[in-house]
Amino acid sequence: MIRSAAVTNIGQRRKMNQDSFFVSDDPVGNLPNLYLVADGMGGHKAGDYASRYVTEHVVSEVRESFEQNPRKILDRALHAVNRELRTIAAGNDDYYGMGTTCVAATVTGSYLQVANVGDSRLYLFEKDAKGRGQLRQITVDHSLVEEMVLAGGLDSSTARTHPNKNIITRAIGAEDRVEIDYFTVELQVGQKILMCTDGLTNMVEDDRIAEILAAEPAEDEAVRSLVSEANRNGGRDNITVIVMDPFCGV
Repeated sequence: MIRSAAVTNIGQRRKMNQDSFFVSDDPVGNLPNLYLVADGMGGHKAGDYASRYVTEHVVSEVRESFEQNPRKILDRALHAVNRELRTIAAGNDDYYGMGTTCVAATVTGSYLQVANVGDSRLYLFEKDAKGRGQLRQITVDHSLVEEMVLAGGLDSSTARTHPNKNIITRAIGAEDRVEIDYFTVELQVGQKILMCTDGLTNMVEDDRIAEILAAEPAEDEAVRSLVSEANRNGGRDNITVIVMDPFCGV
């Protein structure tokens, strides 16, 4: 049994929330559960539209899919929605240049399946033997700064405040063909899953996120505390957070 909580918040600086999310602990089509986070980009109308379109239409594609394999289900859905966004943008100047990040996840038995485009993130959280929180990022950011870090030209601490931090190199709707990263992780009892937009990770360092998750065992309290921390630190962007316990009944 999975238990989850989610929240989205406009933050302290923005006039519109361009983040979207979807959460279902129950089956969606042939998937046993489904979790989505999207962070739109483009003009204020375009970014908002792109993120909402992706969350809504990925869910529709999953519900209608005849596939049984989780990766194939997510792959078909994300590619279909990418094509649809490209068609919409080509026919409407208001939506030209729109795109969105997307992290999609599903838990099948003890395995976590993840699909990712952009710089929204999925982490695994667990406590060590002394009860201290530990956070491990599963997704890899598709961003200019992350490419610089991987190439050895930038350290991770400097990357957090780099002026090009928000330039992403992949997005749903940005190109005719979208490249998607996939991850499969075997889960252990005691671990939790965190999904979020960069409105959280740009405002709160990973170590502090782990401290909050360790101090807040209830998922609904954890997501609220994380959003509050991001806003206390400046809240420069929209903030969306999902926390899941994949073994809450164990």
